[in-house]
Amino acid sequence: MKPLAMTRRRWLQLGSAAMLAGIAGRGGTQAAAGSASAYRWRSWTGINRCQALALEMPADEAELAALLRGNDAALRCVGSGHSFSPLVPTAGRLLSLDRMSGVVAQDRTALTATLLAGTRLAQLSRQLDGQGLALRNLPDVDVQTFAGAISTATHGTGARLQALHADVLALRLLTPAGEALEFSRDRDPELLQAARVSLGSLGVVTQATISVVPAYYLQRKVWLRPLAQLLEAAPELARQHRNFEFYYLPFTGYAAAITHDVRAGGAVSHPESNDEDMLRELRRLRDWLGRVPDLRRWVAQKLIDPAQTELALDKSWRLLSTARPTPFNESECHVPREAGIRCVREVIRKLEQRNEVFFPLEFRFVGADEAWLSPFYQRDSCSIAVHAAAGEAYDYLVSDIAPIFRKYQGRPHWGKLHAHRAIDFAALYPRWNDFLQLRRQFDPKGRLLNPHLRQVFGIRA
Repeated sequence: MKPLAMTRRRWLQLGSAAMLAGIAGRGGTQAAAGSASAYRWRSWTGINRCQALALEMPADEAELAALLRGNDAALRCVGSGHSFSPLVPTAGRLLSLDRMSGVVAQDRTALTATLLAGTRLAQLSRQLDGQGLALRNLPDVDVQTFAGAISTATHGTGARLQALHADVLALRLLTPAGEALEFSRDRDPELLQAARVSLGSLGVVTQATISVVPAYYLQRKVWLRPLAQLLEAAPELARQHRNFEFYYLPFTGYAAAITHDVRAGGAVSHPESNDEDMLRELRRLRDWLGRVPDLRRWVAQKLIDPAQTELALDKSWRLLSTARPTPFNESECHVPREAGIRCVREVIRKLEQRNEVFFPLEFRFVGADEAWLSPFYQRDSCSIAVHAAAGEAYDYLVSDIAPIFRKYQGRPHWGKLHAHRAIDFAALYPRWNDFLQLRRQFDPKGRLLNPHLRQVFGIRA
């Protein structure tokens, strides 16, 4: 998204919180077809790494089943490498589904589509658009595989919109023994709710049938308001608009509101993005004035023009998701909606006790669903995400903020940094023990586990 232009000095474009609509970037595995031995893997920001026995890339379900049946080594699926929590690292084998991708069927009357699990969200959006269809909603970035996105409860924003996994009507997966299982709303609906968000611990998802909608256009609006005003208005803005979120610009006193609403179409207007320039200038202001936060805030407020507004009109998938080359580390938690504003106030106060902070905070709304391990299980939520630039200290994102999230019964994003353990999850998720029992049934030898998941599930090595 193109930043809002500053009317004073170009070197500081703080008024452009539009660049913040989907802070993210590309990264992860760079793999060739076939199987590679002693494969070294790193996540997008490099905070998670491993040297696996091999990287396996089956071309179809038959190859995958043979691989599962023919080897007892530990196995973890890997997608784009955008999870900040260590869901992937293993001393066993890594499995990429990149060769198992694409939309295999669509029904424009029933508004459904069937796709292979390795399909990237960007590819899925484009293929659906070619058929006059679209996903109901999208997360900030679209580089993830579909299986990875639903397995970690990836979501966008919208008070009446659910996370991506809630649109899954049927799933097909292979157990560690190579057995193919299918779940749907009509057949084994309880197992479908368990498998929608599974952290890759029940089996390898190979195919999904999802609900879709006719392709649609969105109009995006971005504007600036003092933080106090926007916090007061946020619940009503979330009710009024299809998609609403805001980004707080640390040490400025301002936040950027971003809305998306459905429009009939028209002349596409999609300003060119200068987001990376914006991040560099935010960092520069921190570097120059970080030791004098009052002066930093004063300078920022002098340079910001709060009267600016930016509009864009385009296909939904072109506005809802973006890709960002600047890497960062992130922690995100989802709190009950009624506690969202109170919680984010405390998070902002805590963040601004650290002068090194410059990456914006993201605040979103997500609707409740029924997936057992969904952070939004039976709970309308507000999502609060804090970020630190890659290469800089990031431990405080958890150590400083986690106590606040716990205070408000926050459920962490499965793919983001967090300090929660099995005892925490047992208290936060009503179906937690049911899921653990099912996981033991599907994977009795624990082949799909790694050190992180053993900790999450409370399993001793």
